[in-house]
Amino acid sequence: MNTSRRRTGAVVGVLALSLIGAACSSSSSSTKDTTAATTPVSSAAGDSTTTVAAGLDYSKLSGSLVASGATFPKSFYDEAIANLATAAPNLTVEYGGGGSGKGRSDLQQKVVDFAGTDGVVKAEDIAKFTGGDFVYVPTVIAPITMSYNLPGVDKLQLSPATIAGIYQLTITNWNDAAIAADNPGVTLPDQAIVAARRADGSGTTDNFTKFLKAAVGPDAGGTWALGSGSTVEWPAGTQAGDGNSGVAQIVKSTTGAIGYVDLSDAKANGLNVASVKNKAGKFIAPTLEGTSAAAEGVTIKDDLTYFLGWADGDAAYPIAAQTWIIAYTTQADPAKAEAIRGFLTYLLNEGQKLAPTIDFAPLPESLRLKAIENIAKIGA
Repeated sequence: MNTSRRRTGAVVGVLALSLIGAACSSSSSSTKDTTAATTPVSSAAGDSTTTVAAGLDYSKLSGSLVASGATFPKSFYDEAIANLATAAPNLTVEYGGGGSGKGRSDLQQKVVDFAGTDGVVKAEDIAKFTGGDFVYVPTVIAPITMSYNLPGVDKLQLSPATIAGIYQLTITNWNDAAIAADNPGVTLPDQAIVAARRADGSGTTDNFTKFLKAAVGPDAGGTWALGSGSTVEWPAGTQAGDGNSGVAQIVKSTTGAIGYVDLSDAKANGLNVASVKNKAGKFIAPTLEGTSAAAEGVTIKDDLTYFLGWADGDAAYPIAAQTWIIAYTTQADPAKAEAIRGFLTYLLNEGQKLAPTIDFAPLPESLRLKAIENIAKIGA
């Protein structure tokens, strides 16, 4: 069911949620797989269902939650909101997107109840969060695609060094020798390259540039000189778009364009995507399987932050990316804390089964259980 990718403006939805009490009350109980504890029961709506979990009903939650942040997981969050709209008629959730940088900034000033981010908060920015301590809750993982618009070329392979050259404008034409070397036997057109990138502070940019820094940066003996971060100093000849959807639109409308775009938006716009050479020297397509392979053996820090790009493994897609929701551990209103915990609990349980239907991979089980423990830290 890929309905959210076809929506053009679904930023507000009514979300049905349930607190899974055993998962959120203690670290010992949170090691259980709470997905197995959920039991669908018929609702009065007929074709719809209400999920009752651990004896608690989603419909008991009320009020509203407002959030902003990463566009990378936005279609997943929108789908979660829409799919459970009938179960909690007294609770609304708005996820406005705007980019990871905006989400973090909005949460700093308590403009929102929680924020989506694909990047980790910098140490120097922690003091800016006026609500005190906050917690990272990972939600899903997915590939960042190299989407392109090149008529006549249905299959394309790109190495990290070639991608770096394209974005540093040292490779400016599709028939460049470096691209030809990545694609033996492929006839490449004499077509100028248009490199599309994000205009806003972006976790997708953060993960994309971290991949290039790791793969072909100075420490790797390569040529990537732009560093990494939510924003970087792009060359003047690149084209900027707002959000993943904005970059996707540039690629879709511009012959010769290439851009880094999440898989969901790439599919929604019908874009061709390249296979990318990984650390093991294999060209891997941006699939959920490749993303899950990248997650095998990844190092998770105590606060549940990690970097999924440039992972080891023959089957690992090299520009896989992670995303989190961050929320203050101390909420002023107990009902608000309950609603946030409920929303996150849903994403970490039923949402994990929903994720692949909209081009996101579920978390590794060990990380999912640790994430449930982090949810329990949110209170009032």
